[in-house]
Amino acid sequence: MSDHFDRLLACVEAARGDVAKAEEGNKAATSRVRKAMQEVKACAQDIRKEMLELRDAGGKQA
Repeated sequence: MSDHFDRLLACVEAARGDVAKAEEGNKAATSRVRKAMQEVKACAQDIRKEMLELRDAGGKQA
C-alpha cells in the first residue's frame, strides 16, 4: 500500500478523538478537526497524483 494512503489513514484516525469532542460542543476541537481535514485533503490529492502516475506508466508499457 502506498505511503500516501497510509498517511491518509493516520490523519483520519488521529482526528477521530477531536471529532467526538467537537460533537460534544468543544469549539477548540472543531478548529483541530478543520485543520486535520485540510491534511486529509492534501493526502487525498497526493494519492490522486500517484494513481495517475501509475495509470500513465501502465499505459506506456502496454
